[in-house]
Amino acid sequence: MIVTLIVICEVAFWVLLAGGLALRYWAKMPRAGVAVLLCEPLLEVLLFVVTAIDLKNGAEPDWKHGLAAVYIGYSIALGHYTIKWVDVRVAHRWAGGPPPTTPRYGVPRAIHEWKLAARWIVASAIALGLLQGAIWYVGGDGSTSSLVAWQQKMLFVIAINLVIALSYTLFPKKEPAGLPSGRG
Repeated sequence: MIVTLIVICEVAFWVLLAGGLALRYWAKMPRAGVAVLLCEPLLEVLLFVVTAIDLKNGAEPDWKHGLAAVYIGYSIALGHYTIKWVDVRVAHRWAGGPPPTTPRYGVPRAIHEWKLAARWIVASAIALGLLQGAIWYVGGDGSTSSLVAWQQKMLFVIAINLVIALSYTLFPKKEPAGLPSGRG
C-alpha cells in the first residue's frame, strides 16, 4: 500500500505541476496556477499520515516506510527547486521567457553545486529525522533494521553531494578556449 501511495504521490506531483503551469502559461490564469501548485505539499502530508497509520496498525517497518521518508525529504527540500527548474524551462519554451541559465564554469559553477548539495543535505536530514522518528515510534517491539539501513543510505547521499561540490571547488571546470566570455 505504501509503495502504491508513493507512486500515486509522484504521479500527482507531476500532474499538479503540469496543471499549474498550464493554467499559468496557456490559460493565462497565473493565480489559479499558483493555487494548484500550492496543493503539492498536501501530497507529502497524506503520505506521512498514511505511513504513520500503517506503522501504528502494527506493520513491520521495512524499505517501503524508509522510501516514504526519503520521498518526503526530497519533496520538502527539492520540490520547490524542481518546480522552479521546470517553470523556467516551460516559460522559455512556450511563453517567451528568458532561456534557463546554469553556470557551467569556474566559481559560479562551484557555488551552484554547493547550493544543490545543501538542498540534498537538507533532504537527507529531513529523511534522517523522519526515519529516527519512525524508529522511536515503533520502539523495541519491532525490527527497525530496514529504517536504520535507509539512514545509512541518507548519510551516503550527503557524502556524495559533498564530494561532488568539493570537486567543483578544488578542480573547477575551465571555460573552453575560444568561447566568448559570458556564454558559460
